[in-house]
Amino acid sequence: MKRIGFLINPIAGMGGAVGLKGTDGNVNEALFRGATPQAQDRAQVTLTLLALESGLHFVSCSGAMGKDTLKASGVQNFQVIYCYNGKSSADDTRQAALSFQKAGVDLILFCGGDGTARDIFDAVGREVPILGIPAGVKMYSAVFAIDPATAAILVTRYDVKSLRDSEVMDVDEDAYRHNELKTRLYGIARTPVLAGKVQASKHVFEERDEERAKKEIARFIREIMIPDVLYILGAGTTTESIAREIGVNKTLLGVDAVMNGRTVAMDLDEKTLWALLEHDQETKILLSPIGAQGFILGRGNQQISARVVRKVGRENIIVVATPHKLRETPVLYVDSGDSSLDAEFGDAVLVVSGYRMAQKKRIYQPESG
Repeated sequence: MKRIGFLINPIAGMGGAVGLKGTDGNVNEALFRGATPQAQDRAQVTLTLLALESGLHFVSCSGAMGKDTLKASGVQNFQVIYCYNGKSSADDTRQAALSFQKAGVDLILFCGGDGTARDIFDAVGREVPILGIPAGVKMYSAVFAIDPATAAILVTRYDVKSLRDSEVMDVDEDAYRHNELKTRLYGIARTPVLAGKVQASKHVFEERDEERAKKEIARFIREIMIPDVLYILGAGTTTESIAREIGVNKTLLGVDAVMNGRTVAMDLDEKTLWALLEHDQETKILLSPIGAQGFILGRGNQQISARVVRKVGRENIIVVATPHKLRETPVLYVDSGDSSLDAEFGDAVLVVSGYRMAQKKRIYQPESG
């Protein structure tokens, strides 16, 4: 029987949709902006699938850090071995992970983001394998399953032979909120892996041909932009090049909107973005996948929510990426939080990769049934 330590960071991901680019140290601001908890819902997708499996025993935490979601998911075989008071903290995450280690768990399954991964790694290092259910804003570490359903597959199928070394990344959230990406390798954890089901750590591509390729993409996009159509620009340097080509400034790590060569709004949160669409304005969304990870939606752009995508229409999404990024990104992923919407993206998408050039790129789809 596999013994699984399970915990949730209840505040993980709350800053994403409201445009905070992270939640660490900003919980009150996120709540003020109308953020709602996301992690429990994400974890429940995983646990509902695992509740159908025999041979699993969970040890967990009290309340919102574990017990509540285990019960709601129908998991019967669990016990609470760590209790906390008031609001959970990073120290609670570390202490819970230590409790799991002492209980002899085979795996720590957690729901959160990079900060949660770092806290768990601080506590147990390489002594206990860890696997993340993605619920944070960015998630640059390589310890996360592609999506919650895939996390369940990994838990049930992995064995000691499928463990690999995986990067835990440290992201400077203050710098990130000011449109500067600063990352460093925090540690090397052990993570269960099945081909294509665990994300890679983010790569930032910097070579001379990259800038030239971005300019070619930008020149083409400018030529095909339609008057009086609202264009939503996702995060990244490729979309920043598009903004520069049409003569406007871009929030590098945020979501902006432009129309007729002018900025409509910058650094949008989900609520404001939704308001722009209320009058059925014809709209297109420009997205660039995260390098090496390959996520089109669900990492760093939660402002572009499932309801926003449905309102705009899947057919009005334009994906852009340089040839180098596509070479280094074997497959693309969609993790919008709505599995039926993710399935509508199909098995492949055309990616604009130069001036009047596009490549067909495979999209990962979870196993059915």
